[in-house]
Amino acid sequence: MLIEQPPLLLRLLYPRALWRMDKAVKAVYLTFDDGPIPRVTPWVLDLLERYGVKATFFMVGDNVRKHPEEYRMVVERGHRIGNHTFNHIRGFEYKSLSYLANTDKANDYLHTDLFRPPHGHMGWGQYRRLREKYRIVMWDVVTRDYGKWMDGPQVLANVKRYVRNGSIITFHDSLKSERNLKYALPRAIEWLQEQGYEFKVFD
Repeated sequence: MLIEQPPLLLRLLYPRALWRMDKAVKAVYLTFDDGPIPRVTPWVLDLLERYGVKATFFMVGDNVRKHPEEYRMVVERGHRIGNHTFNHIRGFEYKSLSYLANTDKANDYLHTDLFRPPHGHMGWGQYRRLREKYRIVMWDVVTRDYGKWMDGPQVLANVKRYVRNGSIITFHDSLKSERNLKYALPRAIEWLQEQGYEFKVFD
């Protein structure tokens, strides 16, 4: 549960970040990290279109540089874009100036006011500086679709077990998530719709 749904203590590390949206509204915020990539992102977009769902894609700047057409597809289909650094780097392993420069480099391609730190962490100084420029979006549910020892039914079970009003749900449009994503994502969307959840994106 420490991974799938972070406890209050972890949320307090970044108190002005978005971990969960309005608890009184039966809605969820579907997010995807680490793309865009040609083999997975278009499949995700087609699936979302089939179900009439909008989502937020936290993109790696270098992937946008390498795959601009997939980036344009996400934008043209009306989804929200977020910054996930240029090289998917870990905040704790970099000095603040280097980390912020990497984030700025990504935003030269992304032009967004949303940011999510790769691996879910950043130094306090990095967080303080980044929140001056971005709305920092964390998560309320991590599906763990990337997990080497996970399978599709387990990923789907994580959604069903932990989702609640206002949940920010994290999937990944990446190669290592592809198998689990293709099983769990359509079933998760259908289940969430059956439960009466609305799908929202960040203002």
